[in-house]
Amino acid sequence: MSDTTQPAVEVHPDRRKTATAWWTTDAGLGEFRTEPLAAPGPDEALVRTLWTGISRGTESLVASGAVPESESERMRAPFQAGSFPFPVKYGYLNVGVVEEGPAELRARTVFSLFPHQSRFVVPASALVPVPDGVPARRAVLAGAVETAVNVLWDAAPAVGDRVVVIGAGMIGGALARLACGIPGAEVTVVDVDPAKRTVVEALGARFAEAGDTIAVADVVIEASGSAPGLQAALRAAPTDGEVVVASWYGARAVPLELGADFHSRRLTIRASQVGAVAANRRSRRSTRDRLELALRVLEDPAFDLLLGATSSWRRLPEITAALADGTAGALCETIDWSAA
Repeated sequence: MSDTTQPAVEVHPDRRKTATAWWTTDAGLGEFRTEPLAAPGPDEALVRTLWTGISRGTESLVASGAVPESESERMRAPFQAGSFPFPVKYGYLNVGVVEEGPAELRARTVFSLFPHQSRFVVPASALVPVPDGVPARRAVLAGAVETAVNVLWDAAPAVGDRVVVIGAGMIGGALARLACGIPGAEVTVVDVDPAKRTVVEALGARFAEAGDTIAVADVVIEASGSAPGLQAALRAAPTDGEVVVASWYGARAVPLELGADFHSRRLTIRASQVGAVAANRRSRRSTRDRLELALRVLEDPAFDLLLGATSSWRRLPEITAALADGTAGALCETIDWSAA
């Protein structure tokens, strides 16, 4: 069945009483658990999962037990169960179809911030309908695009700006595609892997390998998740400029060389984090506004370039091991729950 086909919603009643959920139980390890499902209340909905997505950066930290204790509450996903480090039911890129719930949502394809689980019941307000022009599998990228929207609100590139993005992963790719839509903008994405060139150029941006000479930037965004990437971002920043850091490093140390011309060029390092709307929009935009915008943006088929491999939900044990040992793919691996 194509992921653009509206799925049937008639299911034997017994299958709506339980769900299969993936729990990470130790570094690189996990197990499937059968969980009971309560009947949805008046303001709730029962959703059957079609696809979940792997958010490589954050889920690698979760799979390896590298979420700092100081951040264990702030980094909770909205529908997470358990606690860091383990055991924990985690994830926040879920696209499903509403089987029971309010009439306006019934049989609709919806996005939610729910973990890797075959079915679930949530408040109807937690579900955002996927626009008709967005295939269900592509819609798992809503979380990445929402993050990119927030980063660009923080970084505020303008018409004609030279924008440099360090890191060509899922977030870096989403940033590049959005920034390429700014009239006159020149967008360069820097990565250590020359194989990323094809995807970056197909997104409409220029590609540069780490160490290449690039023009002085107006806006620099670090999305590599690595200390060398952050150092490269500082080198690319203009005098009196700043680096907006989209990466989250978890419990890892991030050594930086802040000698040489760091002070004489009066550089600034500023964090961007998706947990709150960018300060310059916060009084006017809600997190739901931001997510709805991300889903509308995903009508652009170029975002399919950010989708990686597709795997059955049964492969989550191997995927979790790869996340923990650093061998998982850089793009968004999609998990197919159609047979769950």
